[in-house]
Amino acid sequence: MDFTGEERIAAPRDVVWAALNDPEIMRGCIPGCQGIERLSPDTFEATIKVRFSLLSATFHGLLTLSNVDAPNSYTLSAEGKGGLAGFARGAADIVLEESGAETTLHYRAKAELGGRLAQFGARLLDATSQRLAEGFFSDFNAAVVAKMAAG
Repeated sequence: MDFTGEERIAAPRDVVWAALNDPEIMRGCIPGCQGIERLSPDTFEATIKVRFSLLSATFHGLLTLSNVDAPNSYTLSAEGKGGLAGFARGAADIVLEESGAETTLHYRAKAELGGRLAQFGARLLDATSQRLAEGFFSDFNAAVVAKMAAG
């Protein structure tokens, strides 16, 4: 499943970039995130609980940054195992476009699910993945604006 989108954020690009690399901000914005820890400058370990219709799964896995072009863009790759529910793997290309005092965050993401999760059907999984992505970027926008307001 592939999806794209963009989010206008009322903050300069360097502030948005710093937030994209801050585990505390990410933890508060990733839907269902129970914990995230930086293992290296480009690797994080995360635990995320996701609900797909009737099935709920907790994924444990790694988030890895690559193609880093600070403060313009990077690729965020994720791979997690959800026990009996299966696995999730995906990547998102994030591009920050500065526009005066605002930044437009563009994303193109793709995700793949396997195991019991894959049996739910592509439409349900696409809708859930799109909802999670939109929720993350909306919450991320609010977190960056709140951080800017706090000083």
